[in-house]
Amino acid sequence: MIFHPSSMFLLFPVMILLLELGRRLRRKGTVMEASSAIEGAIFGLFGLLLAFTFSAAIARYDRHRLLLTEEVNDIGTAYLRLDLLPSQSRPELQQLFRDYTNSRMDLFNRTDMEILPETARLQGVIWQRATAAASLPGANPDATKLLLPALNNMIDITSTRRNAFNMHPPAVVFWLLLFFSGGSALVAGFSMEPAPRAWMYSIALALAVTLTVYTIMDVEYPRRGLIGLHDTDKALTSLRESMK
Repeated sequence: MIFHPSSMFLLFPVMILLLELGRRLRRKGTVMEASSAIEGAIFGLFGLLLAFTFSAAIARYDRHRLLLTEEVNDIGTAYLRLDLLPSQSRPELQQLFRDYTNSRMDLFNRTDMEILPETARLQGVIWQRATAAASLPGANPDATKLLLPALNNMIDITSTRRNAFNMHPPAVVFWLLLFFSGGSALVAGFSMEPAPRAWMYSIALALAVTLTVYTIMDVEYPRRGLIGLHDTDKALTSLRESMK
């Protein structure tokens, strides 16, 4: 990731400086008179860019939550279908499922990967043990048809989640967002009439833009800032506690 959400707070002092630079350029008369049409175009494009990036980030965040819920359902379904196996094979597989769920819960405090090595190892072990147990005497005739597809879904969803976490807009979109933030500050500063309390408007504009850009980045990269998936992650905790 190029930008960390917390680094977006550096945008605030930069915008304050550019606003002040625009005001001083206006006082010195070293720049052409402002054009309302150009100002409107710049601010309009900036507003559209903020709106689209914010909307896209929220959509991806919602997808993360849906995929996590889907994984919880897949693990729970596969765990329940262990009852189709012979009784002597269940305890080992049930313990493997507990360990597997624990490995997925470890993602609470991890931001660098979505599939841990332990998770990948347990996926292979669970698959081998389950396929072998499904063919043993005493297994339900439908064990192969019901359990193995459920295990396949449980394994596939981890790759889907990893790909979803790695899908972000190109870096140029975020650079463009920062460029427009600074450019809009410069234009706004040049458009401001000299006034004793102009600094209040400068701070308000810089703060509003900075908080908006920070929120976009934080939503785009959950677990790295104030915004996370903690409420949704509780579903994994509940699932683990239900595996008696």
